[in-house]
Amino acid sequence: MKAEQVIGAIGMASMSIRPGDTSVAQGINDLPVIGSNQILGLVESACSTAIIEFLDFGETTVTSSSELDIKGAAGVGSEIHATARCLGLVDNVLKFEVEVHQNSRLVATGLITRKFVERVSFMARVAAETIVADKATYSNNEKIASGLNF
Repeated sequence: MKAEQVIGAIGMASMSIRPGDTSVAQGINDLPVIGSNQILGLVESACSTAIIEFLDFGETTVTSSSELDIKGAAGVGSEIHATARCLGLVDNVLKFEVEVHQNSRLVATGLITRKFVERVSFMARVAAETIVADKATYSNNEKIASGLNF
């Protein structure tokens, strides 16, 4: 993919806020407003939508960094919309400018970077890293358990 292909590409995503999407439901705080992690997920979806047509077979993108500035809150039943505009592509890393609105009211802005990965090798690496991490945890638990005198 070439930078000139994706610069300016725009993606959109929308959601209706449900009770399970709120900060209180997710244990973040006691407010029944959309959780920041739901906002992040929505803008990531908009970023993916912006460049989906430019991906090669077997290729996808994953978020490598995110910066969100939450400007307001939205409650259950509200509809919010995210837009993402691709600002550039450098060394297989895409940079997006994102916004979230509830009607005309700005809820959040930010910058998201996503890097290209090949699906199969990425998932193989994740599986291997998970096995190694689980094995290390199991080994540490055995050491702890063997040190206890019952």
